[in-house]
Amino acid sequence: MHPLTIRSVSTRAVEVPFRRPLATRIGAFTKVPYLLIDVLTEEGVTGHSYLFGYRPNGARLQAIVLEEIEAMVKGRACTPATLYDELAQGLNLYGPQGIALQAISGFDMAAWDACARAAGLPLAALLGGTPGPVRAYNSNGLGLMEPDAVAAQAVELLEGGFRAMKIRFGRDQVDGDLAAFDAVRAAVPEDCLLMSDFNQGLSRREALRRLPMLDDLGLVWFEEPIAYDDYDGCRELRETVATPIQLGENFYGPADLQAAVAADAADFVMPDAQRIGGVTGWLRAAAIAHGAQLPVSTHLFPEVSSHLMRVTPGAHWLEYVDWATPFLAEPLRVQDGYAQVTTSPGTGIEWDEDAVRKLAA
Repeated sequence: MHPLTIRSVSTRAVEVPFRRPLATRIGAFTKVPYLLIDVLTEEGVTGHSYLFGYRPNGARLQAIVLEEIEAMVKGRACTPATLYDELAQGLNLYGPQGIALQAISGFDMAAWDACARAAGLPLAALLGGTPGPVRAYNSNGLGLMEPDAVAAQAVELLEGGFRAMKIRFGRDQVDGDLAAFDAVRAAVPEDCLLMSDFNQGLSRREALRRLPMLDDLGLVWFEEPIAYDDYDGCRELRETVATPIQLGENFYGPADLQAAVAADAADFVMPDAQRIGGVTGWLRAAAIAHGAQLPVSTHLFPEVSSHLMRVTPGAHWLEYVDWATPFLAEPLRVQDGYAQVTTSPGTGIEWDEDAVRKLAA
């Protein structure tokens, strides 16, 4: 098959309200901007992806960089890995991280989607794997709420057959986290696994004091208890508690994951497709994690990430969120707690155009 030729890269911004507002240690989210990306080719194949804007101007800033990316790739063969390296070099003066890498990641995911569609294959198959189920945990809530509220929400999150979910920690006092945990633990089946996420909310000193108090809860992991790039502190926490330390959603590119591995900072890693470098960056990061024998989970972007997990050695858990569902024509299906990667070509991302118009930002 001859490579596709890129005609254009177009973007649209939408703003999506959260079905379940999420309060975390670093802030509360009630709605979020998304940037929808289309890579159109001369052959009539279009690849889709989206980026998470986080803050009100996030999607606008991502779109500005994608305008530059369009100028750099227009008329070029749609060869994602080659273009990834060229774009990283070409945009390096903006810095190798941040908005520039997010935009590269968004383009990369859409370019891979186009290639898979042209081949008539799901992305997982194009990458050498197969469609199939991916073990998932539900991350659609369990923020910093009162115990009764968080328990009620935990029961809701069992829908879809989930037997694992993530609770946010980092209340002002550890007793508040313990009360929330106890409420959730009592509300869900005994075999339901619980992960925890501090959203980088603790100082190293506070984490060294607090995590031992939570260490006997049987949690799957402590996620980002302190600043993700305080690798020395993360290593000290690993040496202090038995519960595994999870890092990775804030790694910008495979080099960050390599630095964490070199510092022995994590038991588990969970790259984010938007920050790690899209599909191309993920594959390179997953190889580093495999070499270090670290289990790999995902952060957000379950539509693309589920395909990547089908080709990732040491695949651990897919983080499932339904936040993009309002603008997707065919949301990712979950059955018995497993995301279903189907035989449909590409990543399965298709826009619900009526919804996109209504959500336009």
